[in-house]
Amino acid sequence: MKKVGLVGGISWISTIDYYKLINEGVNKKLGGLQFAECLIYSINFGDLQEKSWKQSYEILLNACLSLKKSGVDALVLCANTAHMYADEIEKEIGLPLIHIGTETAKAITQEKIKTVGLLGTQFTMEMDFYKDHLKSFGLEVLIPEKQETRDYMQHVLKEELGRGIVNPDSKQNYINIANELIARGAQGIILGCTEIPLLMDQSHFSIPVFDTTKIHSEAIVNFMLG
Repeated sequence: MKKVGLVGGISWISTIDYYKLINEGVNKKLGGLQFAECLIYSINFGDLQEKSWKQSYEILLNACLSLKKSGVDALVLCANTAHMYADEIEKEIGLPLIHIGTETAKAITQEKIKTVGLLGTQFTMEMDFYKDHLKSFGLEVLIPEKQETRDYMQHVLKEELGRGIVNPDSKQNYINIANELIARGAQGIILGCTEIPLLMDQSHFSIPVFDTTKIHSEAIVNFMLG
């Protein structure tokens, strides 16, 4: 089994989901008492927030360097937004980085979908790093049109879901936002922040929903056992 290093704490809520899904995935394939051999470097999300995502490269890089020194075979950034630095980190560290955008794009193309709605942090939705990665697979990407909508989504992710708070009103609002994307032509919805599955899942929609936490975790398991 290959050993994987996970950069977590962004946020700790979804890092728990990663740990659970990866261990369940390994055990499903190997049975018995076989579970994942992995290391988690859980950063202090407060430190990252003080610097802001746009100034967080050194925090993420140092976490990855620590994991490399521990002898891991590959790296994982347990957050969609952290992938704004994925290419730089992979080049600097010299280890494979299992990219959440790549794995999500593969899952979407398998469904023969061309147009997807992207829900995520303000950075993931507004900056080009994630959308361009999806577009390189031939996908058209829709995000909420109104700035106030994207600002609201960021507030919920930071002040509620990042703390483990699930607000029923926020849940309904997020579902409404996703339905607006569907009305604009989205054939699938990407839950492009690893906390969004706390609010909604496939059961809320008639079109495919792509849970990036689950997709990423499955890819990690496949790497570990491949």
